[in-house]
Amino acid sequence: MQKGKSVANQKKKMGTLKKALILHGWTYSTKKWEPFTTSLKDKGIQAELLKIPGLTEKLDDVWNINNYVDWLNEKIGSNKVILIGHSNGGRILLAFSLKYPQKIKHLILIDSAGIYHNELPIRLKRFVFKNIARFGRKITKSESLRKFLYKLSRESDYEKASPIIRQTMINLITFDISNSLNKVKAPTLIIWGEQDKTTPLSDGKLMHKLIKGSKFHIIKSAKHSPQYTHVTEVVKKILEEIE
Repeated sequence: MQKGKSVANQKKKMGTLKKALILHGWTYSTKKWEPFTTSLKDKGIQAELLKIPGLTEKLDDVWNINNYVDWLNEKIGSNKVILIGHSNGGRILLAFSLKYPQKIKHLILIDSAGIYHNELPIRLKRFVFKNIARFGRKITKSESLRKFLYKLSRESDYEKASPIIRQTMINLITFDISNSLNKVKAPTLIIWGEQDKTTPLSDGKLMHKLIKGSKFHIIKSAKHSPQYTHVTEVVKKILEEIE
């Protein structure tokens, strides 16, 4: 009887503590997230994958990082929650954590964006972002050549985006949070794919170094989205962190 009460009390405690909001990265579909969110729910975590304006929800105006922080604050309200962010979602969460640390139980970053790079390939990408949309038809009337330039910058999502979303994307990728990472106060777990080519492993190591008290876990052989390819391992590390 006592054991039964203990299990019931544990489940009740888990129900009040384990509410998580998830911010996906730069994608227009969340179907690939289903195994991950289902696994979290099976483990007793009330996981909600938010629809992000400009990506999985309509956006009528150009936004910057502050707009996304305010949007997330409205979503959370007066609650204190676990926040999980992948790639661009992690960038938003890092900015949010600086303004509203009191609303975060645990901050979990998966291959997060937010470190500003200025290497030649990155400068090329920014050039394409800023100029193809504006001058593309003047540069060339060839649709195939324009697509090649997008491919060269490795950003097919940008090619498909509307002008509003393109400018929003520029606003986000030029936002650098590296100089403020030492001010992140929330308990932080950083998970990273060892073979990530989009946000390199060095970014994860830098975040771990700058965020005091953070934990860092590398997913062997994983690329940019280990929550798709290594669901069990990612969920296990999250459970270890929040329990």
